[in-house]
Amino acid sequence: GAPITAETIPAAIEGSLARLKTDVIDLYQFHWPNRGSYMFRKNWTFDPSGQNRAETIAHMEDALGALQKEVERGTIRAFGLSNESAWGTCQWLNVAERMGGPRVASVQNEYSLLCRLYDTDMAEMSLNENVGLLAFSPLGAGLLSGKYQGGAVPEGSRKSLVPEMGGRITPRVFDAVEAYLAIAARHELDPVHMALAWTLTRPFVGSSIFGATTVGQLEHALGAVDLSLSSEVLEEIDVAHKAHPMPY
Repeated sequence: GAPITAETIPAAIEGSLARLKTDVIDLYQFHWPNRGSYMFRKNWTFDPSGQNRAETIAHMEDALGALQKEVERGTIRAFGLSNESAWGTCQWLNVAERMGGPRVASVQNEYSLLCRLYDTDMAEMSLNENVGLLAFSPLGAGLLSGKYQGGAVPEGSRKSLVPEMGGRITPRVFDAVEAYLAIAARHELDPVHMALAWTLTRPFVGSSIFGATTVGQLEHALGAVDLSLSSEVLEEIDVAHKAHPMPY
């Protein structure tokens, strides 16, 4: 979408309220930093050297000022980020503390057994600053279900519509998935349940956001709620992660 500015925020919120048919949004999240992001495979090439720090901070100040007016108007209750970095999140927090605007409550970044960028600086930020991760694509866009192994492309699946799966299809990804499927098989676990339950073991995760095309898929995924992973499973997952780091 269009870059976030103090001028575009009120109209964007009004549009969201109208689409949702509600009077207030509990958590209003920005989708993408104006200065760019490491997310969606940009981490391999992202170069922050062209950023202008003063402009970035000034934008945050203006945006938080507009958000505070919306809080006071009663249209939103809390504010979150998406596809953000540790530095960016901390700057939003610093500006909010200095100006009194709404404090960042959450960050919605990709996180799964296959995509663990969040485990380092972002995790430390989350825990120290009380900013929870809303993990999106916890099933690796369906890869961790195993349904694409062996070259399979189920009819109507995401891969049938987007063959490269947003950059997730690489020479290493299917070996990585196989390692996690093997762990699930050894411990008689459903791989979907294992992948979702694993995200919820992480101390910085506030919620794990999965997608479902059918009611059956939704009911299947919800079975992860009652699964508690053993220390043996968690240790084997750590071993697999070291053997197959960031396959995309």
